[in-house]
Amino acid sequence: MVPPLMAENWLVFRAGARLCTVPLASVVETMRALAVEPLTGGSHAVAGLCMIRGAPVPVVDVAALFGDERAITARLVTLSVAGRRVALAVGDLVGIRSFAAADAGPLPPLLRDASTEATATIGALDGEFDAEPASSASNTP
Repeated sequence: MVPPLMAENWLVFRAGARLCTVPLASVVETMRALAVEPLTGGSHAVAGLCMIRGAPVPVVDVAALFGDERAITARLVTLSVAGRRVALAVGDLVGIRSFAAADAGPLPPLLRDASTEATATIGALDGEFDAEPASSASNTP
């Protein structure tokens, strides 16, 4: 007998014209947008670094992650990913919804492709934790 799927809580937010979700269990905190120091040579989706609770945290613009123009950031959503912190630059927070991931069904082809790119970009973030802020890089000889 297969156990019934447990519903999970998901944080729902806007990223440009899209509604997006992340598992609530991964969310460390949400906050108003803070100053972000741009990085040189990074992915277009990586907005830069932000000081959160005294530590530099990479910030990913979720709209840009999907190939859209960077959207106005209203909030930052800090996530714990593989023991590290990353902040998502998002629009408004919509709320918390509970559903089983399997209930969503397969993604449409357009989003399946975006999801693959998003996964690759998030995976590449690990190598960018040591990147220098743009202002620091321009001051070095």
